[in-house]
Amino acid sequence: MKKMLKEFIADERGATAIEYGLIAAGIALAVISAVNGVGTALKGKFNTISTSLK
Repeated sequence: MKKMLKEFIADERGATAIEYGLIAAGIALAVISAVNGVGTALKGKFNTISTSLK
């Protein structure tokens, strides 16, 4: 039983999965922020063009 407990404590597979999850979440946040910023800029450009065409 002690051997199994020591192996369980030494096992880092779960920690690796959590790390990959955190990295994926960070990348997703960066992409969302970038797309949001570009979307806002494009909206401004389209409004300017729309106003110019009227």
